[in-house]
Amino acid sequence: MYSVIVVPPSCGSAEGQLRIAAGERLTFGRALAGEGLTIAHEGVPRVAGEIAAHHNFWLLSNLSEHQTYVVENPEGAGEHIKIGPGRLDAPVPFEFSRVVLPAAGDLLAFDVWAPRHTFRSVARQGLSGALTAPAFTLDRTKRYFAVLTALCEPRLRGEPHAPLPAVEQLVERLRPAWPKVTRSAVYWNIDYLAVKLRLRPGPDTAEPGQRANGKKESLVSLALRFDLVREDDLTVLAATAEEAVR
Repeated sequence: MYSVIVVPPSCGSAEGQLRIAAGERLTFGRALAGEGLTIAHEGVPRVAGEIAAHHNFWLLSNLSEHQTYVVENPEGAGEHIKIGPGRLDAPVPFEFSRVVLPAAGDLLAFDVWAPRHTFRSVARQGLSGALTAPAFTLDRTKRYFAVLTALCEPRLRGEPHAPLPAVEQLVERLRPAWPKVTRSAVYWNIDYLAVKLRLRPGPDTAEPGQRANGKKESLVSLALRFDLVREDDLTVLAATAEEAVR
């Protein structure tokens, strides 16, 4: 049974995909003597790396002398890992991955599809005692969550390096679900989120004159890193006026 599917650059059909089973390995590079993934670019080493399939994940070896490879999670809004030169059998935890190779000024990429992850139930299984305090308490029916979702939207839609929306853009994006939204209301909710998620002290403890820079970037980074906002949450931005966020 094949456990990993490798999709070459510009592959437009299933016939061009490469399938490897658990325990098998696939080499990729510019000039390969046998079977493998050939990437015809002068900036790619003759033997650039190797993929090893396992049952629930895969391993990546970087066989280049100088280049660091990046493995991106296309569904992770910027989530990625770096594989340095000479690193062997680095485990890749993503179900869908994009391997990015720097090559003489270009960035070349191919995709790797791994098996669907398996999970166990996270129910408490009848354990007694006090419940664990939640790491983050966010109410998805509140306006501040709609603001946070609008901030995260560009990167949730598959653009991990997209610039964050300006406040004016946030106002326009939020208007369908929040008809009376204003710039000052958006600013207030951003400040509220920064305090609620402990990215800055509250007004009663902040040092005089202290300002928090990069609040929007910090909020988006935290929210996406810990899945506080997911792609499914984008529905709060499409609500009608009657379904407006409370």
